[in-house]
Amino acid sequence: MKTTLLSLILLLYPLVVNSYNPDYNLAINCGNPTNTAAPDNRIWVGDDDDIHNSNLFTFTQPKTTSPNLLYNIQPNSLSNAEIPFKIARVSLSNFTYSFPINITSSPVFLRLHFYPTIYGNFKPSDALFSVTVNDNLNLLKDFNPLNWTIADEGKITKEYCIQIKPNQNFLNITFIPITNNKNPSNVNYAFINGIELVSMPPFLYYSNLDDLNYHIKLVGTETIDYKIHNNTALETIYRVNVGDDQVPPNQDTGMFRNWINDDLYLPRRYTDSVSSDFKEHLMYLENTIPNYSAPEKVYLSARNYGKGVKEDYNVTWNFEVDSTFTYMVRLHFCEFIKDVNKGDRAFEIFIDDTLTEEYADVIAWSGGRLVPVYKDYAATLNSKEGISHIERVNLSIKLQRLPARDTAYHDVLLNGIEIFKISDNDNNLAGVNPKYVSHQMEPLSPPSPQSNSKNSNIVIFIAVGVSCLLLAFVATGIIVFVRRRKRFESHFEMEETSWKTIKREGSSTLPSHLCRYFTIAEIKAATNNFDDIFIIGVGGFGNVYKGYIDGVTPVAIKRLKPGSQQGVNEFMNEIELLSQLRHIHLVSLIGYCNDGVEMILVYDFMQRGTLREYLYGSDNERLTWKQRLEILLGAARGLHYLHTGAKHSIIHRDVKSTNILLDEKWVAKVSDFGLSKAGPTGMAMTHVSTVVKGSIGYLDPEYYLRQRLTLKSDVYSFGVVLLEVLCARPPLVRSSEKKKASLVIWFQRCYKQGLIVEELVDPFIKDSITSESLKCYCQMVLSCLHDDGNQRMSMSDVVGALEFALQLVTTEEDSKFGWTKEKEKSEQRLLPHFTSEDGSDVFTSSSDDYGSQTSKVSTISTSTEGQPMLSATVFSEIGNPKAR
Repeated sequence: MKTTLLSLILLLYPLVVNSYNPDYNLAINCGNPTNTAAPDNRIWVGDDDDIHNSNLFTFTQPKTTSPNLLYNIQPNSLSNAEIPFKIARVSLSNFTYSFPINITSSPVFLRLHFYPTIYGNFKPSDALFSVTVNDNLNLLKDFNPLNWTIADEGKITKEYCIQIKPNQNFLNITFIPITNNKNPSNVNYAFINGIELVSMPPFLYYSNLDDLNYHIKLVGTETIDYKIHNNTALETIYRVNVGDDQVPPNQDTGMFRNWINDDLYLPRRYTDSVSSDFKEHLMYLENTIPNYSAPEKVYLSARNYGKGVKEDYNVTWNFEVDSTFTYMVRLHFCEFIKDVNKGDRAFEIFIDDTLTEEYADVIAWSGGRLVPVYKDYAATLNSKEGISHIERVNLSIKLQRLPARDTAYHDVLLNGIEIFKISDNDNNLAGVNPKYVSHQMEPLSPPSPQSNSKNSNIVIFIAVGVSCLLLAFVATGIIVFVRRRKRFESHFEMEETSWKTIKREGSSTLPSHLCRYFTIAEIKAATNNFDDIFIIGVGGFGNVYKGYIDGVTPVAIKRLKPGSQQGVNEFMNEIELLSQLRHIHLVSLIGYCNDGVEMILVYDFMQRGTLREYLYGSDNERLTWKQRLEILLGAARGLHYLHTGAKHSIIHRDVKSTNILLDEKWVAKVSDFGLSKAGPTGMAMTHVSTVVKGSIGYLDPEYYLRQRLTLKSDVYSFGVVLLEVLCARPPLVRSSEKKKASLVIWFQRCYKQGLIVEELVDPFIKDSITSESLKCYCQMVLSCLHDDGNQRMSMSDVVGALEFALQLVTTEEDSKFGWTKEKEKSEQRLLPHFTSEDGSDVFTSSSDDYGSQTSKVSTISTSTEGQPMLSATVFSEIGNPKAR
């Protein structure tokens, strides 16, 4: 009893530093049997029946259905897993969390936290469920959290604002796995990691009908005032701190809201981020907004045009939302620049390309400098295909300085953005899931009726025979003709015909909200008719151009050239694969174009290009050791997702430094999936037999010699990338002396002799890399490059090793290398120690000058027969380093 009361006191204890203290604050760590304190000292209550207080909530599940299950997340599935993402409640049947209605009379934030990963034998691709409140409010439908992992590295939080009705006794949140009637063998499940219920001020987002001075302007009208009534529910779609870093929940004004940075939503980087010196504090005067509206950090940072800008353009943010819903858009403003007075800075505001404010003057709205204010708007988004069809559409917010008025600051200003979806007339908030596609069986063609007449059968038989004979002659003539044509023309014609057939038959598998179809006119407009000045890379596929779709969105446009090494199969493979994959560390496919002989792919534009460009072969700034580890960790997470996170494991098959791209914030994204292949399926399958494809220098020797492709083939290729990053040189250099031509063999020799630092490490990072970090890194590389794929690390292990190496850098980045001491200890250097797939402990062996294997002395080492390594005998020129 004492424990329960203490937990309750800690749970509801207000944070005195906040400007709003919620009268109800409950956080549930779903699946956890005990209460747990998070790093911010917030208590997360376990949901085990034996420990939780029924005054807080109850957990129920029908006893006649499958039992509820609990699973812990695997050790390396989330870096530094925080509460509540360490554990989940997983169930094959419905389950409900019930909260007594007397918890609060105020509206509440309901937050649902998901982390899609492998739970026991449950794959994240099989999680498919709906979530309802009190059986009449639909929050989520056909929801698979895996589809939403494009942001925040896999962690998903759905936030809702709910007004509790006076006639309700309980607030019930029910999770309902979706039953697949057409394929009963495909068992779906529901899961949840964490639930939050936090009360909010009554009129924070809901309209106060007694306040005659408060209005929500309905976009596109002049006289209609919109109201957010308490019988509606809201879903937080975006909450953005404009111009500055994230404001995490524990730094909010007491309601644990998360304010993210706006970089992802700026289609063009033409704005300046400005902030105050943060020595001043906001002033909340009478008739202004409450001090809990947003954190001070939001109001003391902003975006504007920037100094010295003379041309006119819109400062634009683009947000993807569901059509057919109405959205509340709240824009936060605060003028903190000194000497700005009323009338000095005024501008126009467009929402959904509609002029909403002709004269926006922040000082006039707020009454003075350092006085925050917000403006609310309502916008209804219509579908391009009809009012009843829900699809993903763009909601834009644009600021434009006044075109015909002189102001002291010919500029714009915005500090924060909040966008809420408003429940529709059916009490529904569920929209389109980013990747979920319902696959339906095509109906079988009806059988042809048989003739009862024998004469008819004879006639049909003769007609068919004659037709077949004629077709044979025609086919023979065509074959002779085709063979006489040039090989290239024949190959290209067949691929073009094949692609047109695929497009006609398979267009329904590429829904518009997943993969957009561009006309050739749109592509030419985006690239100024394929002007060479827009070329940013050259690869085996063809040229890569930078363009602007719809005039504002920067994209990378990859155009197939005649005679390309990649044909229609690779082209279609990449479209089908990338249109179904979404992950923060995978390059997103925006769309494609197929028009005549043109085959074009359109991707998100990666501002900083390829990883290789920052290692060698260009004049770009060099990366620090810590930056290199962070980039490698991101790429490893992307590959780990391909191997384990998708519905079927996917082998990339072309992992190399030019296929790891970097966005403006140096986030690594794996690209180029034209050669990717589905991995082995079933317990008995260990590999996929296929012809060898990939890039020389990165090819797995086992794959090359035996044509057996495995997930560990990607691990080997990634091991070569690890070496490139450490040494800042290509994997193969024909002009080098024989012992240094292959980077892999040279590394193994240097490691054996204790000469890694002196001979291999990039001089630019020698002074910053620590001996402990280098030792961990080299052991990981040796394991990745083991000739026997079974002895290599998995990508999950690589992620863990990189996290550890990065942690070492974080704690020791100010220390220097002790080169002499390292050389003295080189003879005693330990080999990497990992667990093989068969469960035995092994040490990694290294190759001598002739490629034979020599195991280090160990009583538990596993020796393998020597076999020449591919990279010792096969060499090729390194391709264009700017290929994307």
